[in-house]
Amino acid sequence: MTVAGPTDSILDVSGLRVGHWQALDTDVRLADGDTPGSGSATGCTVVLAEPSAVASVDVRGGGPGTRETDLLDPSHSVQRVDAVLLTGGSAYGLAAADGVMRFLEEHGRGIPMGSPGAVVPIVPAAVIFDLLVGEWDVRPDAAGGYAAAAAAGESSLLRGSVGAGTGARAGVLKGGVGSASVYITDGPAAGVTVAALMVANPVGSVFDPDTGLLWGVGPTRAAELGMTAPTESEIAAARALGEKRTVLNTTIGVVATDAPLSKAACQRVAVAGHDGLGRAIRPAHSPLDGDTIFALATGTAHLPDNPGVADAFASELPVLAAVGAAAAEVVERAIVDAVLAATGVAGIPSYRDVFPSVFRSSMS
Repeated sequence: MTVAGPTDSILDVSGLRVGHWQALDTDVRLADGDTPGSGSATGCTVVLAEPSAVASVDVRGGGPGTRETDLLDPSHSVQRVDAVLLTGGSAYGLAAADGVMRFLEEHGRGIPMGSPGAVVPIVPAAVIFDLLVGEWDVRPDAAGGYAAAAAAGESSLLRGSVGAGTGARAGVLKGGVGSASVYITDGPAAGVTVAALMVANPVGSVFDPDTGLLWGVGPTRAAELGMTAPTESEIAAARALGEKRTVLNTTIGVVATDAPLSKAACQRVAVAGHDGLGRAIRPAHSPLDGDTIFALATGTAHLPDNPGVADAFASELPVLAAVGAAAAEVVERAIVDAVLAATGVAGIPSYRDVFPSVFRSSMS
């Protein structure tokens, strides 16, 4: 059994901090055909691990933009990372990782290389394509990455159209940054927290065109969120929006846990996280997306041994199974959170703009 964490965010995993940087103009305009966009609407988000965390990754989209993902293969030497960068700007945005590395170097964080102060920070990164929202040449750079790292905090988390989600589009709706967490209350992983931070920017739809309800929200969750069914006129208006017409898209994120997991186990957690992505976005993992999920394990939770595990299996297997199931849940809920928290930018409507009656009863 699981319950939501205290903040229902990735900050519920001890040792993690999150910072955003964004450039957003109020009069930003979306590119349309031969008409270029104008203004700024992009950003980046950094998850800092203090101390470093065991990490791996799973890439499922056909068009990923990434940095340092080969290093996260369980057979490769480096086991831990200092931060993960999620950024707009497509492949150009990977430059923001240089700024995150500079921030970490200044604080003595990274793999020690002998000489005093000589460290190499490990900062894997993934991008979304948001270049058509605003001016083409406005993207996160090293200065933006440094600012996001410097802004990282552990007490509160901004969600929606911020950081890497500033220019994100979830199908035809405004996308953004979302987060969720659960605390496992029983079984071999009792006492473990699992959380996700996701940037929703898919080509696929996040809502059912027949009902207007989000794919990731069933009846129980809808009741918890105070959501009711949209009106027929709202559903018709949503259908009239058509489909997202961009070649490049992508949903990226981080799943984190305080369970003491190996690098190979983290890779399985990242794989499981993609199940949640598939529940909340349809279609997912398309050739037009670069869907990528990183997994971090801080190891700060203290768990009893599992003596009943057969020698043929890793001793962490029962814990891993529970964490994997929770990973799918928090990724799904984090994507829903991203969509519900987003606000309209550059004429891209938010879910609440298109379906205003969904929350009307809960506000009355």
